[in-house]
Amino acid sequence: MELLSSVFEKNNLLVAFVVVGALMLLSGWLSRTLTRGRLHGSAVAIILGLALAYWGGVVTGGEDGLADIAIFSGLGLMGGAMLRDLAIVSTAYGVDLKEIRRSGAAGALSIVLGVVVSFIVGACVAAAFGYRDAESLATIGAGAATYIVGPVTGTAVGASSEVIALSVAAGLVKSVVVMVGTPMIARLIGLNNPKSAMAYGGLMGTTSGVAGGLAATDKRLVPYGAMTATFYTGIGCLLGPSVFYVVLRTIVGG
Repeated sequence: MELLSSVFEKNNLLVAFVVVGALMLLSGWLSRTLTRGRLHGSAVAIILGLALAYWGGVVTGGEDGLADIAIFSGLGLMGGAMLRDLAIVSTAYGVDLKEIRRSGAAGALSIVLGVVVSFIVGACVAAAFGYRDAESLATIGAGAATYIVGPVTGTAVGASSEVIALSVAAGLVKSVVVMVGTPMIARLIGLNNPKSAMAYGGLMGTTSGVAGGLAATDKRLVPYGAMTATFYTGIGCLLGPSVFYVVLRTIVGG
């Protein structure tokens, strides 16, 4: 056992790929068996991943979930910003530039509206729960945009770790809801072509949620929705700690 543990620790990134691959296989099987594909395997994987991260945190008393266990430490690198951003950017290679041009102003407008509306809703919910300082309102509002924008904004404006954690939770809930709900409403909103997929990705913004939801709807639409959702994240990271935060300080003071 000591020999195996040593080998696993030295090849921790490979172990991380094996663990995630096995989790995806299990999630796909659970999706087909228990929900007949209605709940996409990616959504099941997120739920299982969160459960395993919680268990890892409880067992080790650490802050990085399973990554705090030595043989699973590669999950910290695999789930870090570098590989995450590489995965997001790689989706753009499946995009047809002709379809992007067809989206025109509608695609750009969807991104702006998506960021602004999500931020306002998140900030209003935070205010309803008693938060009154601009830092907390901006961070939770940004978290309602995506779970990436929330921590970026919170770190920049000096929000507390508890508020940053809430922003991540808000973004994760949104991601799962979008992922699960997209196949259910696709027909109702005409989500069946690249142009509508780009508008949808711009409005929803959560790249993982949009990609998973579109994968369950029509895999050919994934690159288009993921592309505008990625732009959404970038715009949110720019506006959250700057324009939105300044506006909130003007409104609530501080």
